[in-house]
Amino acid sequence: MRLNKPILGFLASMIFLTAPAQTGIQQGAWRGQLVRPDGKIIAFHFDIKSERNKPVLYIINGSERLRVEKLTQVKDSLIIEMPVFESVFRVKKDAADRWSGKWIKGGSIRQQVMPFYAQTQLSLPAETIRPAIADISGRWALTFTQGDELSKPAIGEWQQKGYTLRGTILTPTGDYRYLTGVVNGDSMKLSTFDGAHAFLFTAKLNNDHQISGGTFYSGATHVEPWVGEKNEHASMPDVAAMYVKEGEDKLNFRFRDLNGKWVSINDPKFKNKVVIIQIMGSWCPNCMDETAFLSDFYNKNRQRGVEVIGLAYEYSTDAERSRKSIQKFKDRFDVKYTLLNTGVTVSDSLRTEKTLPQLTQIKSFPSTIFIDKKGKVAKIHTGFEGPGTGVHYEELKKGVAATVDRLLKG
Repeated sequence: MRLNKPILGFLASMIFLTAPAQTGIQQGAWRGQLVRPDGKIIAFHFDIKSERNKPVLYIINGSERLRVEKLTQVKDSLIIEMPVFESVFRVKKDAADRWSGKWIKGGSIRQQVMPFYAQTQLSLPAETIRPAIADISGRWALTFTQGDELSKPAIGEWQQKGYTLRGTILTPTGDYRYLTGVVNGDSMKLSTFDGAHAFLFTAKLNNDHQISGGTFYSGATHVEPWVGEKNEHASMPDVAAMYVKEGEDKLNFRFRDLNGKWVSINDPKFKNKVVIIQIMGSWCPNCMDETAFLSDFYNKNRQRGVEVIGLAYEYSTDAERSRKSIQKFKDRFDVKYTLLNTGVTVSDSLRTEKTLPQLTQIKSFPSTIFIDKKGKVAKIHTGFEGPGTGVHYEELKKGVAATVDRLLKG
């Protein structure tokens, strides 16, 4: 992570936290708020616990509990480093039950910085909740608008219990992971935070089959209008599809691993094996979900003649910055398969031509390429339906297993 000099100086003066009782960090349920320049608040919940005499923070998104254990402090200030992504909080303890500070997230051009506030759930004022005018559980056809003319299709799948709302939004390139929020009268609100995504969705419920006036807030500045219509048969076009170019049937690449060693798809290690190529980036939350899945899948299937290669497209061409970010993924999910740094940024318009010229344009992170035992491209799947999508995630896992079984028999 590339931080500015004041932050580096602050970090250098840190000492690791011991027990919450010694540091004055209050255990229990907290609510965090990221404040945008337009005044909109992206809220999320987290718990603080003591484990092995050290504080651990769990960020809560629906059924997900994202464990954060790198907490460091000096006097009344605190650094909270997310376990994946170039993402860190720098806060001051205003009181035992209140913090204020900043969230700092690395980017391809500059850091994103947002004001951050947190307080314990017990110290929050009671929120006025009105009875929901409708139950919007089910599948919804959504349309997001970017600019004056560009419309983007998506699918919302939500479960409402009283005023509590949970679910996700699926797009042609992946999903928005775990969303949680409320239905308050004729208004809905969903949000999530995972260290990279900081999302807020708001809208008006016209009735149980129509949603209008929606706004999607992402990070500090991005805004997209959206609307929705209940449709249990809603579908999306495959706009992120990727193919092998005519006249090609094999990939041919060589990149460095995290130790600086050159690794090629043509190395003996991958001969006569089924190889899964993961197109990913350490900045990508859907790639985090896929890495967790592939790490487990590889451990269970490597003895059958299966290999996995992760190809990382990072924010920067700075090899050391990229290596550190990819290493966080490797450590977090105890990845045993090969991870390579392509050295090409995700924002490079020629990223496909520079790395995998045998393919049409890479449009989705992650994307997955299945290579048969003869070294030929057998199948390409773009996007990833993660655990936040429920049944779609289960179907994806079954699909990967079936594809690998078929290729191993071939």
